[in-house]
Amino acid sequence: LNAAPGRPPRQHVRFLPASAGDDGRVTGLVATKVPVLADHPLVRGPRFRHLKIGAGHRLDVKASGVFVLGIGHGNKLLTDLYNCHLTKVAFFLPFFKAYTVGGLFGKATDDFSDTGKLVEKTTFDHITREKLERILAVIQGTNHKALLMYSNIDMKTQEAYELAVKGLIRPMGKSPPIITAIRCLQFTLPEFQLEIHCLHETQQYLRKVVHEIGLELKSSAVCTQVRRIRDGVFTLDDALLRTQWNLQSVQKAIWDCQLKVKTELERTL
Repeated sequence: LNAAPGRPPRQHVRFLPASAGDDGRVTGLVATKVPVLADHPLVRGPRFRHLKIGAGHRLDVKASGVFVLGIGHGNKLLTDLYNCHLTKVAFFLPFFKAYTVGGLFGKATDDFSDTGKLVEKTTFDHITREKLERILAVIQGTNHKALLMYSNIDMKTQEAYELAVKGLIRPMGKSPPIITAIRCLQFTLPEFQLEIHCLHETQQYLRKVVHEIGLELKSSAVCTQVRRIRDGVFTLDDALLRTQWNLQSVQKAIWDCQLKVKTELERTL
């Protein structure tokens, strides 16, 4: 910001001596506009010394993907946005965040990731996509019951029915991590890839889910990748690559997202 072109210095009127006559005496005063010295960069110093930046849902060092930041007034908008019911996705459930999670059958590590210390090797030839999807259905069903329990809504009421139809049932307060939807995107033994939509999770929790899937399939599995593909209304299409972390790209991203954020807040609050 400080390297960007600044506004021109303000001008004020000063009465300066007119040009001297032949005898060297001042003949009068002339009104002249001159720059305000207080606006000079050497006097003023850097225009920006402090900028308030707030982080949205955090990512750990082994994860990648969408990481939302709020700048200035955007910090309040970030809080408002996370307090509202966010848009639905392709398979009809509400969510806060969505991830693609990669897995590898056949081994287990101490931290559930493929870079951790190896503690076990197992066979995996017996695993099929059908068996994997059966386990995923069980996980989704169990988490759906937890979602209903933490929503504090009487399931026999008209209100519960209307919220369910709109896909707006969600925990009303603190809750454990809840997976609202999970499906298999790719399956090529020993590798697989899942799409997971969830609330109140951490990336380490998602790695543990992959580990537990391996155990349920009478094998073991490690997580090879955790990538956040959506955080609320923000998707990978809105994200800036590391090479784009400059003033022009950040400004454009803010302008491009303003309408999206405003529309979502007006629709849901």
